[in-house]
Amino acid sequence: MEKQRLQELLVQLHEELEQTETVDERTGKVLTDLKKDISRLVQEETAIEGEHEGLAERLDDAVGHFEEEHPKLSMVIQHVLDSLARMGF
Repeated sequence: MEKQRLQELLVQLHEELEQTETVDERTGKVLTDLKKDISRLVQEETAIEGEHEGLAERLDDAVGHFEEEHPKLSMVIQHVLDSLARMGF
């Protein structure tokens, strides 16, 4: 059940990332990296544990980066992190 919820959250996060307009170079890099990671995980449901851990670290960094200018995106990222934590990642 949790894995299905994670997949749903990843799809939602990917959609939010696609709608986010970049403001500066760092934001653009963060968005590009997250889009690649999430696209890969959404397409490959059986992603290995190491990918989840790396994604969790990058998402954690991104929460603070987007919190002020993109609160909805930050909230979705936090939901993904919560789901990963419940799965033990």
